[in-house]
Amino acid sequence: MRIRRILAAVFATAALAGLGLTGAATATATAVSVTPASVTPGECTDNGGTIDRSTPVLPTCRGGMYDGQTVD
Repeated sequence: MRIRRILAAVFATAALAGLGLTGAATATATAVSVTPASVTPGECTDNGGTIDRSTPVLPTCRGGMYDGQTVD
């Protein structure tokens, strides 16, 4: 009877430890941010940038979070 309790405790501890590792991996994976290829004018200005229309092909966001990204 004592062995069953010990085994149950070992399995419960291992299961909880596994959940903790999985949760940490998920939190790390979701913390990565991806910069979009182009942003909208609103996204540029809302995040502290200004729209530079003097670039040759497309306007570019200058400053803020999306500095250097093209504005679509």
